[in-house]
Amino acid sequence: MAFYVTEIFHSLQGETTRAGRPCIFVRFTGCDLRCSWCDTAYAFSGGKRMSLEEILEAVSAFPTRYLTLTGGEPLLQRELPALARALLDRGYEVAVETHGQRPWDELPPEVSKIVDVKGPGSGEVAGEADLARLRSLGPGDELKFVIADEADFRWSVEVIRRFELEATGATLLFSPVFGKVEYEALAGWLLDSGLEARMQIQLHKLVWGPEARGV
Repeated sequence: MAFYVTEIFHSLQGETTRAGRPCIFVRFTGCDLRCSWCDTAYAFSGGKRMSLEEILEAVSAFPTRYLTLTGGEPLLQRELPALARALLDRGYEVAVETHGQRPWDELPPEVSKIVDVKGPGSGEVAGEADLARLRSLGPGDELKFVIADEADFRWSVEVIRRFELEATGATLLFSPVFGKVEYEALAGWLLDSGLEARMQIQLHKLVWGPEARGV
């Protein structure tokens, strides 16, 4: 059982409702999308081949019990469900951050799914089947719409209402592409929409800067 890992590090969670919490990140190598605003292109290739046991040993060096499996696209790793189960069995709180265009059915139910929905501004807009799958999310999961412009926001609102995503119980998040959308503008769009959703910003980029890695 092997994985390709770009980096393992200890930092603050910069996004989601857990922003600001100490978190261990396991960033896997490889992604099948090429979003226009991607900030982790360095994880597209390369990486280090690691066994499940090596990953467990690496994360055990940190004191935190909250852990995020991310990428790249972590669900490209065939054995990810087994790793998630092993981490849960060792007492970790586990989240998986995914672009939402690959099935997550085999993940243990205790895993929190953080789905980064791709709108038109990404150049990798999610298809109808991928959007319909979002209805399987529930409380404890989070849906993050990354917003590059007002058109992205309007598209996201339409998707939320058409697929009745508020009814899933998953937290709805709107995140501006760093440096492309004014925070005040996104706040205004969200307030005007009437949605039960949250605006988030990328805390780690404000703390360490947009080019920093391993944070």
